[in-house]
Amino acid sequence: MIFPPDSTSHWLVKVGPDESRGFLLSHLLKLFLFEIFMLKFFRENKSYIQNTLKLAYPVIIGQLGLIMMGVVDSIMVGELGAVPLAAASLSNSLIFLVLIIAIGNAVAVTPLVAILVGAKKLNECGIYFRQSLIVNLIMGLIVFFIILAGVNYLHLLGQSHAVQQKAKSYMIIIGLSIFPLMIFQTYKQFIEGLSILRPAMIITLAANLINVFANWVLIFGKLGFPRLELDGAGWATFISRLFMAASLMIFVMRNQRFKIYDVSFHFKSINFPVIKKILSVGLPSGFQYFFEVGAFSFAVIMIGWIGANELAAHQIAISLASISFMGVLGISQAGGILVGNAVGEQNINLVRKNGFNAIILGMMWMTVSGLIFILFRNYLPYIYIRDEIVIHIASQLLVIAALFQLSDGIQAVGIGILRGLTDVKGPTVITFIAYWVISLPVGYLLGFKFGLGVIGVWIGLLIGLSCSAVMLTLRFNYKSRKLIII
Repeated sequence: MIFPPDSTSHWLVKVGPDESRGFLLSHLLKLFLFEIFMLKFFRENKSYIQNTLKLAYPVIIGQLGLIMMGVVDSIMVGELGAVPLAAASLSNSLIFLVLIIAIGNAVAVTPLVAILVGAKKLNECGIYFRQSLIVNLIMGLIVFFIILAGVNYLHLLGQSHAVQQKAKSYMIIIGLSIFPLMIFQTYKQFIEGLSILRPAMIITLAANLINVFANWVLIFGKLGFPRLELDGAGWATFISRLFMAASLMIFVMRNQRFKIYDVSFHFKSINFPVIKKILSVGLPSGFQYFFEVGAFSFAVIMIGWIGANELAAHQIAISLASISFMGVLGISQAGGILVGNAVGEQNINLVRKNGFNAIILGMMWMTVSGLIFILFRNYLPYIYIRDEIVIHIASQLLVIAALFQLSDGIQAVGIGILRGLTDVKGPTVITFIAYWVISLPVGYLLGFKFGLGVIGVWIGLLIGLSCSAVMLTLRFNYKSRKLIII
C-alpha cells in the first residue's frame, strides 16, 4: 500500500508555520551550542586531535569516494525511473548484507598490524598481510556463490515482479566485482595499519572518474556501446573496482618501503595460527557490521512492502546519510589505528585519550551533517529524481536522518576504537541487541501497526542507533581501563 504524504508523517507536516519554524529553530540552537562546546574541547586537546585528523582525512576522503560511486549510480539510474532505482536499492542492500561480513573481516588486519607497529614487531606485519590475502579471497568466493544462489529466491521477499527482474542480472554482475574489491581491501587495510593512508584515497578518487564515464557509456549506450541501463551500472562498478585493485597492487609491490614485508601475490607459507587470529578478530567484526547493515537491509524489504515510491525515497535519503556515515568511518578507522598503536606501547592513558577524542570528532562531523540535512532537506532529493511524491517523502526522511546523526557517529567510532583493543565479541552482541531486538521490532510496530509507514520504520532505526551508541561507549570506557596482553 502506498500511503499519501499526510498519513506517513502527520506528526511532521500537520503543524502550522510557526510550530514548524519553532521545531527547526530549537534543533538548530541545540546544534550550534554543541558546536561551541566542541570548539572549546578542540582547543584543550589540540595535539591529540591533530594526530587523529592526520590519519582520518585520507580515510574520510577515500570512504566518501567509495560512497560517491553509489551516489553517482543512484543519480544516473534514477534517470531511468523509479523501478530501476528501486531494483538497485534492493540489490545493493542484499549484496551488502552478505559482503559486509567479508569486508569486516578484512578490516581486522588494520588494528592487528597497528598493534604490531606499536610493539615494534615489524617483521610480523608481512605475515599478517599474506594470510589476510588468502582469507579475504576465500571470503569473496563464498560471498559470490551466495549471491549466485540467492538471485533465484528474490520472489520470496514480496517485491514487485518488475523490480525482481531488473535486480537479478545486476546482482550477478556486482557479485563478480567482489573479487577485485577484496584484493583492493586487503592491500588497503594492510598499509593503513602501517599509517600509510593517502594511496588508497587517491586511487579511490580516480576510480570515481572511471565509474562516471563507464556509467555514461554503458547505462545510456554512448560511443557505440549497447544501452544496458541498470546492468550497465553494474559493469561500470566492476570496471572501477578492477582499476582500484590493480592500481593499489602495483603501487604496493613496486614501492621500496614495503619490500621488507613481502607483499607479493602468492599463497605460500600458510600460517594457520595467524589465520586463526585474523578470523577471531575479523569474523566478529564482520558480524557487527552484518547486524547493523542487516537491519537497514531488512528495513528496505519492509519499505518495499509499502510501495515503490517509498522505497525510492528511502534509497535517496539513505544514500545521502551514507555520505556522512562514510566520513565518520574514516574517523573510526583512524581512532582504531591510534588505539592499536597505544595498545602496542602498553599505554593506558593514551589508549583512552585517543579513543575518546575519536568519539568527540565523530560527533562533531555528524553534527555538521545533521545541520545540512535539516537546512537542505527540501532540495537535496532533487539531485536524484524529479518525481514530486518521492521528493516529498525523502525530505521527511532527511529530518530523521539529521536526528540520528550523533548516535550513528558515536556507534561507528565506538566499534572502531573497540576493535583497536581487539574487543570484538562484546560489540557483536551489542549490535545484535540494538538492531534486531530493539530497532526492527519497533520500526515494524510504528510503521505497520501504528500507521506511520516509512517514517515509523526510520524512527525504529533511530532508536536502534541510539541504543548501540550508548552501550558501545560504556564498553570502551570499561575495557580501556586495563592493559591488553599482546
